[in-house]
Amino acid sequence: MKILQVMAGAEHGGAETAFVDMCIALHESGENIEVITRGNEVRVPQLEQAGIKVHTLVFGGKIDVFTSWKIQKIIQKFQPDIVQSWMSRAASKVLRWKKSMGIKRYLHVTRMGTPYKLKYFKSVDYFVGITPDIVQHIVDHNVESEHVRHINNFAEVENVEKEIYRGEYGTPEDAPLLLGLGRLHEDKAFDTLIKVAAQMPSVHVWIAGEGPDRGKLEALIEQLDVGARVKLLGWRTDRAALLQACDICTFISRDEGFGTVFVQAWAQGTPVVVCDADGPRQFVRHEEDGLMAGIDDIEGIRNCIQRLIDDKDLAERLIQNGHKRYEAEFTKEACLQNYLQFYHDMLVAEGSLPA
Repeated sequence: MKILQVMAGAEHGGAETAFVDMCIALHESGENIEVITRGNEVRVPQLEQAGIKVHTLVFGGKIDVFTSWKIQKIIQKFQPDIVQSWMSRAASKVLRWKKSMGIKRYLHVTRMGTPYKLKYFKSVDYFVGITPDIVQHIVDHNVESEHVRHINNFAEVENVEKEIYRGEYGTPEDAPLLLGLGRLHEDKAFDTLIKVAAQMPSVHVWIAGEGPDRGKLEALIEQLDVGARVKLLGWRTDRAALLQACDICTFISRDEGFGTVFVQAWAQGTPVVVCDADGPRQFVRHEEDGLMAGIDDIEGIRNCIQRLIDDKDLAERLIQNGHKRYEAEFTKEACLQNYLQFYHDMLVAEGSLPA
């Protein structure tokens, strides 16, 4: 099957990471993959090193007609069966197939990780929603349910090629170490995590990510005088090593469509504390496979963290149950097969199955 994956994307982010992981998984499974994305010093080398052909385009605003024109030229040459877009800007740049294009029919499927307004998805034939709520949002906007499927994100269990030693960041071996992963953006509530750390003097925090709020977070760290215990590590690709080095994963976003971080924690055997943003609320089961607090509830988040520090049996139970959830619902193999099955089903439904 020929599959063209299209994403504009920010410089860093969880959806961007999931995009790279999915493209590589499809390629490694033997599918014929090409990618269109913005130039990026992390994503593009990762994809190219995996052996995937990458086209880079600007993905500008409404007045950018070049990107749509160029995407169509790439489609005409590649002749894909499926064009999959990620997020609204990419979806808006892909044209719906028409006979007048003079090429074989392709189907446009989009992966939606946020309940966007559907006006940006007029050229889309089929939808993937990464949570039940997003699927319902799409159906509620007059898309036939047969054209929508719920497919979870997956978390790769990476090989740890190099262990991370706490001493590299001035973190004592016996100190409780919290890890935050994600883009440095107000949605991720790293400011709340820093405020929690300020109230827990024995706790150390690593925040791995990059983004527009770096300056604000640096100022807050200085204001609260926690620089010796709270470290901003920058954007990292060694997620597994970070999770294995810490004691607790804190994923306390204010706004989160899904949030692969809690799945990554389950995969790596790290107990996780979340807030009840849309994504985690639909998947994490409080006191069974994670602990959940209210959004920006500093006292509630602190109490969850302290419980895991004090109660090793609780932490171990969450680890075991979380790993079972990962194995049953969020492996690369399960996600890959769900996507391939959806591609197959939509091609059959439209009479476009490749020979």
